[in-house]
Amino acid sequence: MRREGIINFVLRSIIGVIAIYFINTALAGRGISLGVGVNIYTVLTSGILGIPGVAALYGIGLYKTL
Repeated sequence: MRREGIINFVLRSIIGVIAIYFINTALAGRGISLGVGVNIYTVLTSGILGIPGVAALYGIGLYKTL
């Protein structure tokens, strides 16, 4: 059970980092920069919360630009 949790966390983190990279690339192509970078906090957020965590990071980035 514990090994499955660690594997789940690592896979969520990897998918989250890949999603952040592609979303940043797509937004940069349109001239939009929200400032969501890849660091330990974004990796932990995407690892713990998954895709909703990535969405929350972009929501916070959007809020900071207002």
